Amino acid sequence: MIVWINGTFGAGKTTTARELIELIPNSTLFDPEVVGAALAHLLPPKRLAEVGDFQDLPIWRRLVIDTAAAMLTELGGTLVVPMTLLRQEYRDEIFGGLAARRIPVRHVLLAPAETILRARIAGREVPPGPPDGGIRTRQWAYDHIEPYKAALASWLTADAHPVDTSALTPHETATRIAEAVTGGTVPACDIVQTPEPTAETLAAGVLLFDEQDRVLLVDPTYKPGWEFPGGVVEPGEAPARAGMREVTEETGLRLTDVPTLLVVDWEPPAPPGYGGLRLLFDGGRLAATEAAHLLLPGPELRDWRFVTEQEAAGLLPPVRYERLRWALRARERGAAHYLEAGVPTPYEDNSGSASGRT
Repeated sequence: MIVWINGTFGAGKTTTARELIELIPNSTLFDPEVVGAALAHLLPPKRLAEVGDFQDLPIWRRLVIDTAAAMLTELGGTLVVPMTLLRQEYRDEIFGGLAARRIPVRHVLLAPAETILRARIAGREVPPGPPDGGIRTRQWAYDHIEPYKAALASWLTADAHPVDTSALTPHETATRIAEAVTGGTVPACDIVQTPEPTAETLAAGVLLFDEQDRVLLVDPTYKPGWEFPGGVVEPGEAPARAGMREVTEETGLRLTDVPTLLVVDWEPPAPPGYGGLRLLFDGGRLAATEAAHLLLPGPELRDWRFVTEQEAAGLLPPVRYERLRWALRARERGAAHYLEAGVPTPYEDNSGSASGRT
């Protein structure tokens, strides 16, 4: 189990975490700041300069998941993790990765009043050394108050168990958290558990269109980036039927006709992923009344929208967008395309027609 202590800078996460490991038997402290500090030494300065925060590095998020899982495998018990997470997509990626390893996460939010928070930042001791006397460090903490308030207003309080620490010491805060966790007041986060693949996978996606011929994209909670409705084909399941099943599970829509194949794309392995075949099917056009009944089941999807091909280019990862682009061409011409890593084979010219061997 993981107890994730969230809250903005100055909320008292680390001091509370140190108290908490004394109250929860067989618990260990894991501070993901250590991963960020290691990356500062491992990555080239040019790469570090491209992001404003190490949380924006995909490798940091991946290493946090892998390190937490490895520590629990080594030590067992409970891992106490003090770390600010204000971007919902990062929370989804990290908690989803832990859920895929069958590690339950209990999410706690330290939420002092803003006046108390600002006073704590102002009075916070700064390690000796900075020539500006710690002004930049404090300003950096102040600058995160507005993103924290935005997260509170949009998703954070609905996701985490809040603890008002305005009048509490770190020990009192830790005591309340320990009581809430052991007493069941803080449930495991409700996020889909997608098992980590151990070999190549076969996945089926379904393209659905509105009356303006815009394509439906969904925003999964368990992985970063927009996607098409669909998922991994289960053993013994027909790929098209798997796509139909996933559409129902993710959106609430039931397709009556078996969708037609548009694209077969071979995704090469890219560690830690195994790759495999990715199929895209044409699920047809939805009437306005059908589109109005799209559902969000909560644990699986954060959002959905109908987009043009141009809008999709700004939402989908490059290879996924290429898969969509060729699927749309196949839909226009009535002939499926075979791709490798999103690129047509050498025997297919740019117009989408097959070229013969010479």
